[in-house]
Amino acid sequence: MSKLLTSTLIATIALSANEIPDNKLLVKYVKRNIVKNPQVTVDGVTLIEKKTHKDLPGWDILLTNMDLTYQNKKIHVPEIMFVKDGLITGHLVKMKNGHDYRDDIKPTVPKSMYNDAHLLFGDKDAAHKIVVFSDPMCPFCQEVVPGIMKAAKEHPDKIALYYYHLPLLRIHPVSEVLTRVMHVAQTQGRKDVVEKMYTLKIDPRETDVKKILPIVKKYSGFDVTEAQINDPKVRAAMKHDENAAAKMMVGGTPTVYIDGEWDKMREGYKKLIK
Repeated sequence: MSKLLTSTLIATIALSANEIPDNKLLVKYVKRNIVKNPQVTVDGVTLIEKKTHKDLPGWDILLTNMDLTYQNKKIHVPEIMFVKDGLITGHLVKMKNGHDYRDDIKPTVPKSMYNDAHLLFGDKDAAHKIVVFSDPMCPFCQEVVPGIMKAAKEHPDKIALYYYHLPLLRIHPVSEVLTRVMHVAQTQGRKDVVEKMYTLKIDPRETDVKKILPIVKKYSGFDVTEAQINDPKVRAAMKHDENAAAKMMVGGTPTVYIDGEWDKMREGYKKLIK
């Protein structure tokens, strides 16, 4: 998607101080300053949430999805916009250290994401709710996510863990099959299989399902068929998680949220169980 878009500079738009621009103005801004590829059509801009930042007094931070059409395909691309006194930009950078405040911002988790279908470990009435977007083949996920799982299992009254699949297919194509296996396993109550996928030894470039499923069975003891993982309901669940990641502006894994807010360092869960 980076080839379709370009970085933004500060632009001026016609609005009063502290007034949030309407959709037409946002679309005009996107067309003029962000989307430069003539093959991409800007259909609209969807405002997800408005936030502020303690270091940026007077600035409103708009978390949006740009609704685009490219090669007859509808796509939704996350975009952050900083608005103040008739000015709008996609980046505010601190001159002293080069810190881009864009890197501090994620949407707040909506209550709808705390649903039974995604509750992996812990009690749904636990004191704290954690949402994780993860790929079992991601090395960083393998370092972080098992620890969160363990904490939720051991402290179900303190942590409810809601798990969302986000396979990084360009890096780990095998995850396309593994995440569907994990989904089927969870629906059957085999949450142990979800955990075991984080220590599974398999070629991350493998795409042959006839090779992948026997490896999974041998390692985890979970016997699943191609028909089960190809069920339209399973594929729909994977698409749902993909859409959830887009709405939450998740760009990589693992992405962790604690009580609705982004846990940038991914270690906040440790404080919840002391």
